[in-house]
Amino acid sequence: MFFRKAWPLMAVFISTGVPAADEGWLYYGGDQGGRHYSDASQIDKANVSDLDVAWVHRSGDVKTFGEGMENTSTQSTPILLPEAAGESLVYCTPFNRVIALDPGSGEQRWDFDPKIDRRGTRTFRCRGVSYAEEMSVAPNAQCRHRLYLATHDRRLWAIDARNGEPCRDFGTNGRVEIFGDEGYVPGDISSSSAPTVAGGLVVVGSGVIDFSRSTTPRGTVNAFNSRTGELVWQFDPLRGHRNSGAANVWAPISVDEENGLVFLPTSAPSPDYYGVDRPGDNLYANSIVALDLASGELRWHFQHVRHDLWDYDTPAQPILFEWTKNGESIPALVQVTKQSYVFVFNRLTGEPLWEITEQPVPPSQIPGERASPTQPKPIAPPPLIDSFLMPSDAWGFTPWDRGNCAKQIASLNNLGLFTPTSEKLTLMYPGSLGGANWGGGALLADSGVLLVNINNAAFTGQLIPTPPENSAQARTDHPESGERMQVTMQGTPYNIDIGALMSPLGIPCNPPPWGKLIAVDLFKGTIAWETALGSVHEMGPVTAPFHITWGTPNLGGGVATGGGVFFIGATMDRQIRAFDVDTGDTLWKYTLPNDATATPMTYVYKGRQYVVINAGGHFMFQRGYGDYLYAFALPE
Repeated sequence: MFFRKAWPLMAVFISTGVPAADEGWLYYGGDQGGRHYSDASQIDKANVSDLDVAWVHRSGDVKTFGEGMENTSTQSTPILLPEAAGESLVYCTPFNRVIALDPGSGEQRWDFDPKIDRRGTRTFRCRGVSYAEEMSVAPNAQCRHRLYLATHDRRLWAIDARNGEPCRDFGTNGRVEIFGDEGYVPGDISSSSAPTVAGGLVVVGSGVIDFSRSTTPRGTVNAFNSRTGELVWQFDPLRGHRNSGAANVWAPISVDEENGLVFLPTSAPSPDYYGVDRPGDNLYANSIVALDLASGELRWHFQHVRHDLWDYDTPAQPILFEWTKNGESIPALVQVTKQSYVFVFNRLTGEPLWEITEQPVPPSQIPGERASPTQPKPIAPPPLIDSFLMPSDAWGFTPWDRGNCAKQIASLNNLGLFTPTSEKLTLMYPGSLGGANWGGGALLADSGVLLVNINNAAFTGQLIPTPPENSAQARTDHPESGERMQVTMQGTPYNIDIGALMSPLGIPCNPPPWGKLIAVDLFKGTIAWETALGSVHEMGPVTAPFHITWGTPNLGGGVATGGGVFFIGATMDRQIRAFDVDTGDTLWKYTLPNDATATPMTYVYKGRQYVVINAGGHFMFQRGYGDYLYAFALPE
């Protein structure tokens, strides 16, 4: 079986109370703290194998946008509105259309099209919309119940949750222009994650163009008045760093409304792989930043990567929960990272709940580069990936390809995790795909068990002197094909050449599984179990007639339920699966029309529990696209 066509695309980089049982799914992550958990238990371990399709909705994007769908990533997780707000199931399409459905039948009730500016080359995506009841508006009046949408072209919309009409008292006829006079086109800076609404504010991060130039747009976070759209505060994670940009917040934001805290998962500074012009640790990039919700003032922060040279963004929503150990209850936060670490903190103070040590790491070989001499590492839980890869670890089908992989590994600049890239080919394991990515994790009720899906494939990178401006050498951020890509860092002495570490057969050189689902016991600081996530049976030139569970690249997350079942798509095999939360056993799977690189959700409507997932594919995987929303339920 040959993976040559599929695997190269991996080199493209890429108050918290839980709602009462059966009340639905009101937030992108299930609750304001992103636990991805529902008490709903009608579907359980004993009957999940009986799940069947309840309804299918198609958004119409394929018919409307045609080949434009090739540059989309379908990532939206719907929310279920309360009865007073119309009790619709609401989601957004990659082009920021908002669609409201009947939760029981999937029939469309209304849709709203912001008609975004589609200039630029940035991929179109929308992870979700947010709901809030605006108490300053009279009951039953227009826009008492509001949905907030942050768009590709950097506009923040407020629309009536019951009919999709813009709220005329918000900004200018329902929208606020988030961008300023920087001169950037929508492809340079955009929005993808759902806004965070709390305390009368709408807090919005941004997605910033990667792999292009040394100084990118600033990753400023904005907070607006939820009624009027007036700007209330801003936070620039890279204040004081004039020769850099980004450190943006593209992943979902969490909020502890009761304690007046908002938690920002910040990304890497620019340029991603060359830090000579941004000396020091580059605060507050690659951090969890806790701000005062009302004022935007800093309360505490933790930087999990100092002076990032690996594009190790904080990739996922911080998860808020109650830490209960030895009879003590502490408001806590858990953060998963691309480098495969799991950090746990007191969310009020930032104090680590598992000790964090300083790990010595290799220096840079690039003139003028001052890599941080140490990086933080928690003593527990253990890393989700063993990034130690030696020639003896090489994997292959035959002694020939295994031997080739061993030679490749032996030739690499390879001093472990946090080896800075150089002009010599360097191991990048994990690469910037992760480890964990934006799907994050799901916390199983109050058990302290975190379920998280990760990627487990080795990459290599090599700094290449920047070619002349008029060089005929191709420079592209997201290649259509080919085993490697060259990332431009205009304004620096280098580009970087990056690709998956593969045998001549196009198979990863590190042992499978190449995608995993892992259960982490946060209280014990241990791994409870792990299992392969995904089958490679569709990744070769010919589809195998049976599943081969060696794990695949995966993007998107999962949802845990009171029925003891964990649902997830995410993989490159068009499957949605149900796992036993206690053992990791696969209990059910269903083949969708396209890869479901979105996080599912679940709700109970008129006494029936549904599981819903978007199946539209992801531009990086290039395995087809669609505009399907699937709902599953037990037979009536």
